[in-house]
Amino acid sequence: MNQLSERILREGKNLGNGILKVDGFINHQVDPGLMDECGRELAQRFARLGVTKVLTAEISGIAPALTTARHLGVPVVYARKAKPITMPDQIFLTLAPSHTKGRTVELIVSPDYLGGDERVLILDDFLASGQTILGLVRLAQAAGATVVGIGALIEKEFEGGRARLADLGVPIETLSVIIDMSDGRIVFGD
Repeated sequence: MNQLSERILREGKNLGNGILKVDGFINHQVDPGLMDECGRELAQRFARLGVTKVLTAEISGIAPALTTARHLGVPVVYARKAKPITMPDQIFLTLAPSHTKGRTVELIVSPDYLGGDERVLILDDFLASGQTILGLVRLAQAAGATVVGIGALIEKEFEGGRARLADLGVPIETLSVIIDMSDGRIVFGD
C-alpha cells in the first residue's frame, strides 16, 4: 500500500536492531484516516473467507483490527496482556516473546468472546518474527476456532515471520513489506 509505505518513509524511524518506530501514526498517536484506508484494503483482501471475528493483541493491533473488522462487518477481540478482575476465572492464555518490550508477554482472551464456531482473521500492526501472531493462533486453537487468515500492516520480511506461519496454510496479507533495515535504511520489497 503506497500511502502506508510513503508515511513510513516520511515519519518512521529506524532505531536499529530491527525496531521501526511508527508511534506518530500507528502505535501511540493513531491516524484514523490512514487506519481506515488500511482496514478497507485488508478487508477487501480477506472478504471471501467468511470471517466472523478479528483477533489481535493489545494494544498496537487494535486500531488496524478495528478498521478491518468495521469493513468486514464483524467484531474485534483483542488479547489482553493482563487479566482484569472482570474476566472469568477460566481463560485462554499463552505466552509470546515481545521484540519491542524485550520480554515475554501474556496474551489472554475470555472464552465469552472466542468460541469454536468462529472463523478468525488474525491481524496485527507488524509481522516480524511471527511470535505474537503464533500466540494468537494458539489462543484461537484453544478456543476451537478456525484461523482463516493472517494480516498485518507492516511486514519485516528479514525477520522470517512469514516462513514460521506458512505451515498454517492460510492466506497471509501485509500492506507494506520491508526487506532491509540495515545501516539505518528502510528498504521496501515489491
